[in-house]
Amino acid sequence: MAQEFHTLGSFEFPADVQIIKGRLEAEGIPVFLRDENTINSDPLISGAIGGVKLQVYNTDKERAKKIYDEVRSYATDNDGNLIVCPNCKATKSETYYSRNSIFYKLFPFFEPKKYKCAQCNFITKPQ
Repeated sequence: MAQEFHTLGSFEFPADVQIIKGRLEAEGIPVFLRDENTINSDPLISGAIGGVKLQVYNTDKERAKKIYDEVRSYATDNDGNLIVCPNCKATKSETYYSRNSIFYKLFPFFEPKKYKCAQCNFITKPQ
């Protein structure tokens, strides 16, 4: 019987996903890293293929999402306060870079920082 997978998140580099992978496996949840070997062999194509996808079985989805949310680190301002989403008022924003031009793909450190809410996917710029 074929198993269905749920993607919990995407990461630019394989090293970025290892902590959450270890935590999920320690809790007895099988984890699959889609495109990990492809990006290990050519890290420059990570943005083109959407990064390393952290996947779990659909049957483990809710438990894995709960653990994933506990481990995630959310964006904070210069004073250490969590960034509040202006759309839904959640405090679950992450740093986000769209890299939508060739310039920002070649020189990602020049792209202005933005935040993406993990709750409603609203993208905002720092205050």
